[in-house]
Amino acid sequence: MTDSKSVHDKPKSDVTRRNFLRALAGAGGAALAVAALDKLEANPQAVLAAYEEQVQEFTTAQIGASSTADLQALDTVERMRIELLRALQKPKNERHWVMVIDLRKCVGCHACTIACVAENKLPPGVVYRPVLEEEIGTYPNVTRRFTPRPCMQCDNPPCVPVCPVTATYKNEDGVVVVDYDQCIGCRACIAACPYGARTFDFGYTYTETTPVAAALVSQNTGDDYERVANFEYGKSRPRTEEHLSPIGNVRKCHFCLHRVGVGQLPACVTTCIGRATMFGDANDPDSLVAEMIARPNVLRLKEELGTEPRVYYLV
Repeated sequence: MTDSKSVHDKPKSDVTRRNFLRALAGAGGAALAVAALDKLEANPQAVLAAYEEQVQEFTTAQIGASSTADLQALDTVERMRIELLRALQKPKNERHWVMVIDLRKCVGCHACTIACVAENKLPPGVVYRPVLEEEIGTYPNVTRRFTPRPCMQCDNPPCVPVCPVTATYKNEDGVVVVDYDQCIGCRACIAACPYGARTFDFGYTYTETTPVAAALVSQNTGDDYERVANFEYGKSRPRTEEHLSPIGNVRKCHFCLHRVGVGQLPACVTTCIGRATMFGDANDPDSLVAEMIARPNVLRLKEELGTEPRVYYLV
């Protein structure tokens, strides 16, 4: 006899946020956390406004107190974060976002790839930042070279003019973006991109063929995680329906604009264990990226095509 209860029906849990906080932090710490949570739930707008004001005051103080010498003494990620906050004070048309990747520091750990997948909830077959591997040299003097390959964010992008519905375009930040609501999935831009930086979302999930009994985490739980919303381009997009965007759309790296806009570095930058990936405003002469791209050992991929990529490599 078939059980009428759906496999997707879950038992109600008595685990609440307050219970979790109490178990995690103990009586003393949990009391403070629960009080803060109650305050947030009672008047969220007031609490968030106060928080944003404190962040703004802290940011202004840091930017004002940080000289070039001070910044150079900081960890690379912290320096880039302060420079990012400084760049965000400028009008959009005065910024020039670039990414610099030091191939001498890349160890091929693929942490940037995984961070990008986690940040953007990427499904199977969709990768924004692969790391290309190649063996160079002649035996016995051989070594391996690793080349992270995000979207080049070209200033003269071949993918833009071929889009029949103008779903791909350069936004005010100078970053090539995709309007998922406009995209018809024709994939002309995939063929036009000389860097292979675009992939198509067929709507697959990792848990589709996972046996329920053999799964460490249940199939339903894993499937729910895969269908939660991502926030690319600052818009919530859950993968709850078969043909709902971004399913059926072309997808690509977008320099994590949803993070950059609120003062956070792209996920791949903060995760790089070797500090091989740098990001910032090249129009700021005191920025780390401006310093890097002025070096003689810098190059850009396929410059001869006239694409004017915004991703630079140090070799």
